[in-house]
Amino acid sequence: MKQYHVTGMSCAACSARVEKAVAGLPGVTACSVSLLTNSMGVEGDATAQQVIAAVEAAGYGASEKGAPGPAQGEKSGVNLAQEYEDMLQDRETPAMKRRLVASLVLLLPLMYVSMGHMMWGWPLPAVLADNHVSMGLVQLLFTAAIMVINQKFFVSGFKGLLHRAPNMDTLVALGSGASFLYSTYALFAMSDAQLHGDMAGVMRYMHEFYFESAAMILTLITVGKMLEARSKGKTTDALKGLMKLAPRTAAVLRDGQEVTVGIEEVRIGDHFVVRPGENIPVDGVVIAGSSAVNESALTGESIPVDKEAGDPVSAATVNQSGFLECEATRVGEDTTLSQIIQMVSDAAATKAPIAKVADKVSGVFVPVVIAIAAVTILIWLLAGQSIGFALARGISVLVISCPCALGLATPVAIMVGNGMGAKHGTLFKTAVSLEETGKVEIVALDKTGTITGGEPEITDILAAEGTTREELLELACALEQKSEHPLAKAVIRYAKETGLVMREITDFQAVPGNGLTGTLDGAALAGGNLTFIRTKADIPQASQEEAMRLAEEGKTPLFFARDGKLAGVIAVADMIKEDSPEAVRQLRNMGIRVVMLTGDNERTAKAIGAQAGVDEVIAGVLPDGKESVIRALREQGRVAMVGDGINDAPALTRADIGIAIGAGTDVAIDAADVVLMKSRLLDVPAAIRLSRATLRNIHENLFWAFIYNIIGIPLAAGLWYPLFGWKLNPMFGAAAMSLSSFCVVTNALRLNLFSMYNTAKDKKISHKNKTVKEKNTMERTMKIEGMMCGHCEARVKKVLEALPEVDEAVVSHESGTAVVKLNAEIANDVLKKAVEEQDYKVTEIA
Repeated sequence: MKQYHVTGMSCAACSARVEKAVAGLPGVTACSVSLLTNSMGVEGDATAQQVIAAVEAAGYGASEKGAPGPAQGEKSGVNLAQEYEDMLQDRETPAMKRRLVASLVLLLPLMYVSMGHMMWGWPLPAVLADNHVSMGLVQLLFTAAIMVINQKFFVSGFKGLLHRAPNMDTLVALGSGASFLYSTYALFAMSDAQLHGDMAGVMRYMHEFYFESAAMILTLITVGKMLEARSKGKTTDALKGLMKLAPRTAAVLRDGQEVTVGIEEVRIGDHFVVRPGENIPVDGVVIAGSSAVNESALTGESIPVDKEAGDPVSAATVNQSGFLECEATRVGEDTTLSQIIQMVSDAAATKAPIAKVADKVSGVFVPVVIAIAAVTILIWLLAGQSIGFALARGISVLVISCPCALGLATPVAIMVGNGMGAKHGTLFKTAVSLEETGKVEIVALDKTGTITGGEPEITDILAAEGTTREELLELACALEQKSEHPLAKAVIRYAKETGLVMREITDFQAVPGNGLTGTLDGAALAGGNLTFIRTKADIPQASQEEAMRLAEEGKTPLFFARDGKLAGVIAVADMIKEDSPEAVRQLRNMGIRVVMLTGDNERTAKAIGAQAGVDEVIAGVLPDGKESVIRALREQGRVAMVGDGINDAPALTRADIGIAIGAGTDVAIDAADVVLMKSRLLDVPAAIRLSRATLRNIHENLFWAFIYNIIGIPLAAGLWYPLFGWKLNPMFGAAAMSLSSFCVVTNALRLNLFSMYNTAKDKKISHKNKTVKEKNTMERTMKIEGMMCGHCEARVKKVLEALPEVDEAVVSHESGTAVVKLNAEIANDVLKKAVEEQDYKVTEIA
């Protein structure tokens, strides 16, 4: 998506006009304009020149973000940060302050003459006291000066009319201009009456002056726009805070000398040094030294992380203690900080689905209001009221109507919510993901690296009779040190921690999906699962029962044999994270069904699932099968998939909302809609909680914006005048308009007080409009002998799923089972025949 900076927009009607103009270009597939950040995102193959020309033809200005950097077309981190900082810089408020002060200086004497003298009899100089024409001329001059000071409303408003795209400024300009022109007419009529000695006519026309209304409308709208601008500035505080973290210089080693260079000059492969108390300038890896690094700016985690040689470091984190020498691995826009800034900015530039209603209304709002004002004037004239009365009602309609409140209702809440998430290490990539995350009904959790730590550990060492614990570990390490399997790494890591001496074996061979063999000191060694070791040695019944007990606890038993005799069993488990059970409990308390996906055998998976407290366990899922499981779950409700690995990417993409654990792979992070920088499962319910709070805030803002106009416009038009005598002075209408947008933005700022981790107000959300399909409970478990590897699993799965009654078959060669999910009744003999025709043996169907 290409990003552009748009100038000249003043309200939602402006952003709708720009969006419509660009979306109509050939080659543009999507366009989103943000009034809050004055930015625009465009997807498609239209050129930047075409887009900018379309915006300018609509009466606004545009420029493309992101000029190429100093080398190789790269953007530097500081340039990116400065670019966004420049984009969000508030240039309007200082100018509006000057306009406001000048307007007030002129407005005070105007109000003294027009209202102080006329209503309360305040004294005037003799030259004015008895000369009503002179008083009118004074009001005209003061009002004209205030209109010149606030000419921006007229320039923008009438420019919008000329481009057939009236906006909020058009309403203000028409209201103030009409007041001024009618008052000028009344002044000329008064002078004519005085010339002919008609004093009654003079007094009548004196009460037809609306000079003070014309001036007050402009002044009050300026007050409101200034308050709105200040409040809007606070909604981007989180993003501005991220930008301020961007380092400006780096201490780089060049030719053995330490040189301080601008951050844009750092290149991948450069060595840089960081002293205690300094910010790390770019992403890199430590090559010398050790220290504690405060990463709270990026992850929200306040506890410093210990770093030593080989550990990664990120730009904008703070080196707290030791001296570090690092090698740059990611620079410019590729650093973690720059990507976070990009994500937060992109989310602000996109539109949430809920904003579409307000956008449709905003697109026709101003023309409709102008039509209502014209009809109001006409009706009151036909009803016999004076021109002054009818005009006052029409002007009130113009100045009380506020399209800005509608346009700001969604983006300000999105910006504050997204900033809150970024502050706590939760990144929503788009406004859509921020809105939709709170609507999920099912959360699917990948087991490894998400519920568990992702690094298996040895939990039990059970030496067989005649073998010592040390001997068992020695032969296990000798076999496993040449294996790349994750379980092997757990054994080797344990051996290193205990100081065990590694011994070399010969004749090493790996049997995929089963185990390992080799020779040590003339003895034949074997290690692997129960099925494999049964072919190599006799296994006592007691050892098998002990292994089954370990498996029921969620551990994986590894059997080892020497010269045809069992040497013992080593249990390995991927330990569950400390926060996983609490995270699952919170999700369930929020009315969300929690499903765990894993490739483990069913017994191990259910043990882990029981520890975590999930509602359902789907075991034996092959890497390429997660996406199909998510597809099936989506038929039952909105699904969020939480994962961290490359094999999770298809499932993350398929889910309604993909949530990537931040410590995971770049592929998983790229495929996700939400990124959890802290890699904590507790951030999943926190993200859902924040999404719900943001959506609730948007609903409040839209309610206020709609109800304000629904109540205000009829009141301003004088609808209640015949019944209750209620009529609205145009000045009060302008005051109400100036405050409406301020109220919407202020309400959005309340999100800054929201606690993402407070469970006290969690509610189970009922999804009334969603028909959730009941889970198909018809399933059978087949015990199958002869499956030796993943290819066997695939063959059995294929023939079973070819049967029309079978929805899915989850097959595991390790456990020797196939769990078959049915959509209709089927005879066991049919299932058995399908499998045995592939040369496997079915021993039981339950």
